Amino acid sequence: MSPNHEDQDSLDLQRYWLILKRRWLPGCLAIGSIFGLTAALTYLQKPVYEAEGTLLFKKTNQTSSLSGMTEKVGELSGLTQMSNPLDTESEILRSLPLVKQTITTLKLKNAEGEPLKVEEFLKQLKVKSVRGTDVLDLSYRSTDAKEAAEVVNLLAKNYMENDVRTNRAEAVAARKFITKELPKIESRVLEAEQSLRQFKEANRVVALDEEAKATVAGLSDLTDQITKAQAALADANARAGSMQTQLRLDSKQAIALTSLSQSTEVQQVLTDYRQVQNQLAVQQTRYQDGHPSIVNLKRKEAALRTQLDKRVAQTLESPQSIADQNLQMGQLKQGMTADLVKLESERLGLANQVNVLRNAYVINRNRANVLPRLEQIQRGLERQLQVARTTYEELLKHLQEVQVVENQNVGNARVVSEAAAPDQPISPRILLNLALGGFLGVLAGLAVAAMLEAIDHSVKTIDEVKRLLDFPLLGTIPRFSQKSGESATIVPVRDNPYSPVSAAFEMLQTTLGFTLTDKALKVVLVTSALPTEGKSFVAANLAVSNAQMGRRVLLIDADMRRPSQHEIWQLPNFKGLSDVLVGQAEYQTSVTEGLINLDILTAGTIPPNPMALITSQRIAAVIEAARADYDFIVIDTPPIALAAEGLTLGKLADGVLLVVRPGVVNTGAIATAKSLLEQSGQHVLGMVINGIISSNESGSYYGIDRYYGYRATPELNGAKISAR
Repeated sequence: MSPNHEDQDSLDLQRYWLILKRRWLPGCLAIGSIFGLTAALTYLQKPVYEAEGTLLFKKTNQTSSLSGMTEKVGELSGLTQMSNPLDTESEILRSLPLVKQTITTLKLKNAEGEPLKVEEFLKQLKVKSVRGTDVLDLSYRSTDAKEAAEVVNLLAKNYMENDVRTNRAEAVAARKFITKELPKIESRVLEAEQSLRQFKEANRVVALDEEAKATVAGLSDLTDQITKAQAALADANARAGSMQTQLRLDSKQAIALTSLSQSTEVQQVLTDYRQVQNQLAVQQTRYQDGHPSIVNLKRKEAALRTQLDKRVAQTLESPQSIADQNLQMGQLKQGMTADLVKLESERLGLANQVNVLRNAYVINRNRANVLPRLEQIQRGLERQLQVARTTYEELLKHLQEVQVVENQNVGNARVVSEAAAPDQPISPRILLNLALGGFLGVLAGLAVAAMLEAIDHSVKTIDEVKRLLDFPLLGTIPRFSQKSGESATIVPVRDNPYSPVSAAFEMLQTTLGFTLTDKALKVVLVTSALPTEGKSFVAANLAVSNAQMGRRVLLIDADMRRPSQHEIWQLPNFKGLSDVLVGQAEYQTSVTEGLINLDILTAGTIPPNPMALITSQRIAAVIEAARADYDFIVIDTPPIALAAEGLTLGKLADGVLLVVRPGVVNTGAIATAKSLLEQSGQHVLGMVINGIISSNESGSYYGIDRYYGYRATPELNGAKISAR
């Protein structure tokens, strides 16, 4: 913490201490009132006794635990995760039926002798859970110790009986409900089983999972077989095409020629036919066409040709035109033709195999596409069946459980300790109440002091004056004190030169001498913000202090509204400043000697309009004449917050001295005075704080009272001239 913070804390503590010193009387009255009231209430209060008992709760009753229930009837549990079962049971203990039953049974009465109301009963009842346990603590307060114990024990008994009845009622209701619902659930199970069976029969379903696996594997195998068959078919087509190109025959022709080459009838007739042709050719070289041999051979050739065509048609089972050179082939061509026929047979077989495999693939693929939908339908049917079976089994199980619970006589709670009549009351706690009353009294006293301080706008200390005014502090005048037996005086500088006030005015005189650096200070105007701040007292004693220094001093009372200097000096006031200003007296003849080197010009006759005289040219002439005749001039003027004469005369003086008295002036008046002085352009020499009470200031005003050995009196520092 910085030194500035430490100083600030110290100042705040001092300020609070001063507030307490100023407001000690109302603070003490508040403390005494609160403490006395607390003590009276404590000793007048009847003793109050508190009986206490405890209940232990378990999650389920013993019979339910033996039956293995998972969600039991009467189980102690919360509805949501945020709820606390013990809090729920606490509210049940405080419920209206149990409370009314307890009040009626014990015939409880209130202080007026009337039947106790439920609200009054609940105010005395306390139900709380013991943290970290399953225990509820019940307590009841009453002016009768025995009654308090009876209430706790009876309430616990009523609660446990109600708990058993509630559990039984829940079990009976659950049994009736289950008995009614069992036939419905059983019919649902049968319907679900029948639906599943019909589905399997209609779709030829045995095991869809296994069928799906087999179908996927079969599709893969068929794909491989189709690929291999297509490859073999392509190879056969390629070889058949090559051989057809070499033989210049297609597959049908090759088959036909092969059949003819292998037919004995065709080959025999073909042989005879060719022999006749050969014979005809030989005979035609010998004979003419009309020769009988030629004619005979031609008839024979024609007959054999007809026979050959007939045999070819019979062999091929269809009339076809076959060239003679193709009816009989050589071994090579015959072998190639046989190979071509074999290839054609192989190709046809492969083509048929590919078609069969493709048809099988399509069938399996269509089945595979249907399987997911069938599986979905089957799962839905199985799920419905499973739900129905599970519900049916659970209902059967709970039916047995609630039948057991229905016959049990054990609740969820038991009494751990019964309440006993207490020996000692819990209220009133005398020492605690008195201590609390004292504490509250101190708080009330502090609050009263703070409130009075807040509504009091008067300035009370030097520090507050410094904070509100930025003017230099030229002096602090202590509250005038005197020795025992001395007569009161308001000019202590003259009558008591060894008093603290005299020392303070000597200090003020010295500091005033330092206010002007370019010329000597000669004319000083003394004023204040409000009356009774002691401006006339300061003006008179400042004049005396300067006169005692051997200077010729003139004290002018320019407060023509409520003058006071003639009273301070006990002088006549038949003529004075007002008479001089209106021309009814001369300045030199109106001055009266008060002390050696000190002359006084009183206010004179109080005029109807003092401001008109102050603004006249004659006042300036009077002050100029006084400057020539005197070494130091003190002008006492009205308070500037109430009259404007001081602001006007301030222009004729060398400077203004503002008198401030803590406890009299307030913050509003100080703000007004400061604003008026600044706006009117006054040369403010500084301020002097009057009527300082050392006990109200921090540091005890530097111990000046102890040094001078004076005691304070409440009648001085201008207090007698209250309007000044």
